[in-house]
Amino acid sequence: MIRRGTDEDFEEIFNIINDAAMAYKGVIPPDRWHEPYMTKEELQTQIEDGVKFCCYVDDDEIIGVMGIQDKTDVALIRHAYVRTKQRNKGVGTLLLRELIKESTKPVLIGTWQAADWAISFYEKHGFRRVDKEEKNRLLKKYWAIPDRQVETSVVLVDEKYKSSREIHTKISI
Repeated sequence: MIRRGTDEDFEEIFNIINDAAMAYKGVIPPDRWHEPYMTKEELQTQIEDGVKFCCYVDDDEIIGVMGIQDKTDVALIRHAYVRTKQRNKGVGTLLLRELIKESTKPVLIGTWQAADWAISFYEKHGFRRVDKEEKNRLLKKYWAIPDRQVETSVVLVDEKYKSSREIHTKISI
C-alpha cells in the first residue's frame, strides 16, 4: 500500500534513506560520501523546503520512500529509496508511478552520475538524460546543492519537459 508520509514516519524515512544510500558508498566520489548519508537535520530541512514523501507499506512496515517537490514550473522527484533487503521487487516503480501520475508539470530527477542502477531505473520509466549544459542549468535553478555535487550528477527529464522546452523554443523564435 502507498500512502503519504506523516510526521510520525520521520524516523523510518530517515532510516530507509540511510540504509539504502549505502549503495553509494565506494561508488560516488569519496569527497561526497559521509555517514550518515543524510542527517536528521538535512531531512528536516528537505521537508520544510516542500519535499512531500510517499511511503510504501507492506505488513505494517515502511519499506520504500520517495519524495516530490513542487518548484513552481516543474516537479522534482527527491530521495527515492527502498530498504536494501526489499530491492528489486517493484517498490520503486510503484512509488514513482504514484508520484508522477497526476503531475501536469514536467518532472525532473537528479541523481549521481556514477549510480548506473538509478539512471537505468529512471530510463526504463521513460526519463531521459539531458546534456551537460542543460544539467548544470537545471541543477543550479531547482536544487540547492554544492558545485561539486553538480559536477558529479545527472538530470533526467520526462516527456512533458521535452514538450515544454519545444514550446518555449518555438515561442521565443
